[in-house]
Amino acid sequence: FLFITLFAMAAAGSVVFAYLLRTLPDPVKISQRKTVESTKIFDRTGTVLLYEIHGEEKRTSISFEEIPQAVKQATIAVEDANFYQHPGIDVRGILRAFIVDLVSSSLSQGGSTITQQLIKNSFLGGERTMIRKIKEVVLAVRLESKYSKDQILNLYLNEIPYGSNAYGIEAAAETFFGKSASDLTLREISILASLPRAPSYYSPYGNHKNELFARADFILEKMFKSGFISEEAYHDAQKEKVSFVQPARGMLAPHFVIMVRDYLTQKYGEDAIENGGLKVITTLDWRMQQEAEKILKEGVEHNAKTIHATNGALVATDPKSGDVLALVGSKDYFDTQHEGNFNVATAPRQPGSAFKPFAYAAAFTKGFTPETVLFDVPTEFNPTCPPDGASETGNDGNPCYHPKNYDGKFRGPITLRQSIAQSINVTSVKLLYLAGIDEAIKLAQSLGITTINDRSRLGLSLVLGGAEVKLLDMVSAYGVFANDGVKNPATVILEVDQNNAVLEKKENKSAQVLDAQIARTINDVLSDNNARQPVFHPLSSLYFPGRSVAAKTGTTQDYRDAWTIGYTPSLSVGVWVGNNDNSPIQQSS
Repeated sequence: FLFITLFAMAAAGSVVFAYLLRTLPDPVKISQRKTVESTKIFDRTGTVLLYEIHGEEKRTSISFEEIPQAVKQATIAVEDANFYQHPGIDVRGILRAFIVDLVSSSLSQGGSTITQQLIKNSFLGGERTMIRKIKEVVLAVRLESKYSKDQILNLYLNEIPYGSNAYGIEAAAETFFGKSASDLTLREISILASLPRAPSYYSPYGNHKNELFARADFILEKMFKSGFISEEAYHDAQKEKVSFVQPARGMLAPHFVIMVRDYLTQKYGEDAIENGGLKVITTLDWRMQQEAEKILKEGVEHNAKTIHATNGALVATDPKSGDVLALVGSKDYFDTQHEGNFNVATAPRQPGSAFKPFAYAAAFTKGFTPETVLFDVPTEFNPTCPPDGASETGNDGNPCYHPKNYDGKFRGPITLRQSIAQSINVTSVKLLYLAGIDEAIKLAQSLGITTINDRSRLGLSLVLGGAEVKLLDMVSAYGVFANDGVKNPATVILEVDQNNAVLEKKENKSAQVLDAQIARTINDVLSDNNARQPVFHPLSSLYFPGRSVAAKTGTTQDYRDAWTIGYTPSLSVGVWVGNNDNSPIQQSS
């Protein structure tokens, strides 16, 4: 009876074991799996991580050679001291864990080697059953027969979870210390090596930092006793102070990053940018972006107290390349109470007199010059209305149109140079009439203005900002003037890579869209500080001693928008201030 019973148990066990073998995944495919990787968006240097787009996991796979030796040693010291000696399983460790589990009537003891942990994370999940442990042991042995120890350790260090959705040592280094794994110090390495045992418990952002540092010290001690590090390095690492990257508000240059993400989603799809491991090098100059954010924040805070303008936006581009170097879409993207996440830099707003240079450029193209004289006198532009400007509706039923200047004064005969420098409305409307509305629209569109499409809605008030435009378009279009009439379309992407393959690289799309001499004429009149002095102080904020800077301001008639755009051959910058709810700016006394 005993023989039959043992035979039956052995037969049943063989059947179960055979079934398990047939149902187990092929461990060879562990290196062939499509690993989920995050998409990373960088500044133009490729060193400042602006944002990481991921689904459930942040991951960046790196080669075995790129992983610091100390990372490998720390991991082996704390997780599997006999890693390079055992065949995938540690028999003594398994027996010890089995006895503890048997005595405690639990399955809490793992006794897992690095190879077993890799198998568990890659194929089996975290369920605690005897069947799962048997599968783990079988697959670990099979994996060791197919791969070298270095290959297994490399797979492990790119797979293991470190907490905060960071999988793999590179993602962990970036998440907790804001640097690549290759730049980690020994102390930082010991801290990261502490996390896989219990990522949530030991999280640097949790309530157990003392326990985390104690475990890091324990790892350093094991590394020293194992001969991996010297006594001096051991004591120096213990004394080293570390600082963790704060758990973010999420991203740097948020309005810019959202623009980039929208572009990537449209071109590559949501799944590709969440799981495809794209590396995106953008045009952003992080140093300039930081300065732009600081300037805008300080300016808006001042405006909020003085003129009740509670928001602003700033864009800077390189006219010679079209690269967007800085973009701030509001004072504070994370201020949801005041719609800070709304990107005013790409929202249509009326530009006021900032639109005038396009009309003047169209007129110069037709042969007008800066010395051409027009008369700044009361003028009615609807011929069916009386010339005295006393009526609001003409005999044809259309509104009368008799614009006034910002100060209510008329200056008589003035040159076009004086007219644009002092932003005189009456002569600018006359000039648009002479140059042609259609010609001015076509010129603005050729320079990069994308929002002026419905010609039926546009009249002579166009030159005073009667059509809505985007700040980004305006800065880019002014950049054409700065670049001798050569247009470089505004761009935010330099390169997109995936698995070391280039998916996209910025192409040169330069085009001569405006005669160079016309562009230089615009530059000359917009940088003439003497011509603007009757309106602006000789040392106004538009004047830069020792530098020739072209600039134009614009304010809408109802004071809902205020603009300043300025440029040199190497930089075009525009600022908008106002209120997101479109309420008027209160004029200061």
